[in-house]
Amino acid sequence: MSAAAANVAVIGGGISGAVCASLLAARGVAVTLFDSGRGAGGRMAQRREVMEDGTELRFDHGAPYFTVSNDEVARVVGGWEARGLVAEWKAMFACFDRESGKFRDFDKEGTTKKYVGVPGMNSICKSLCQEDGVMAKFGVTIGKMDWLQDRSSWSLASLDGKDLGNFDYVVATDKNVASQKVSGLTGKPPPLDLSVFPHLATMFQDIPVRPCFALMLAFSEPLAMVPVQGFSFYNSDSLSWAFCDSSKPERACAPPNRCTSLIQAILGTAFNCGVCF
Repeated sequence: MSAAAANVAVIGGGISGAVCASLLAARGVAVTLFDSGRGAGGRMAQRREVMEDGTELRFDHGAPYFTVSNDEVARVVGGWEARGLVAEWKAMFACFDRESGKFRDFDKEGTTKKYVGVPGMNSICKSLCQEDGVMAKFGVTIGKMDWLQDRSSWSLASLDGKDLGNFDYVVATDKNVASQKVSGLTGKPPPLDLSVFPHLATMFQDIPVRPCFALMLAFSEPLAMVPVQGFSFYNSDSLSWAFCDSSKPERACAPPNRCTSLIQAILGTAFNCGVCF
């Protein structure tokens, strides 16, 4: 890819799309990022709720944290940490055995550094989407993607038919651009017609997507009976993990006497994958 000539569209403002856009822009590539939501976040989203007494609560109802497994990612995260976008979540973690009703493996669950965005998980995506060279357009759903052979470029249009421009490359951060399930929501065919690109069909089939449900809870006082700030479930067919959001660094929105927690029930595991065309 020639940075001087490349004009790239990134579909999706979650962590995959935001990081991709940021890295490309840093290399001089012109990047336009599209997301159907009101702002950046995706699976790093944060939900705000206002109680009857006016207290504002915030929940990281997507990814609760992330870890680093290689040196290249460590360098990127180190830069985020220096900028104040992330902080290490130094909390006690364990595993809860539903059959015995007891916590176990306290040390095992806390051996890996866990990072969180500050003041919310979506703070990372928000900042990356505002960097120089990245033009972020939210509230825009991609409705059609066409390859223009004579121009060697991609033509994008919104769901309402608005022309979004031509691009040398397109990066899609999830398989919805080619999923027939999208038709059930929009009443229209998916943006990308895989019959025209049979070599991509297999790639999309190999990307797993499984449902995930999150329960957000607020307690009037800390849960003294729970000895940890986060734990996974053992011997459970549906529950995956639970975390105390208000124990994360720089979560000053929750009053000292109030505890905000998140429980995830996962039917499998959700993944974010990117495909470049």
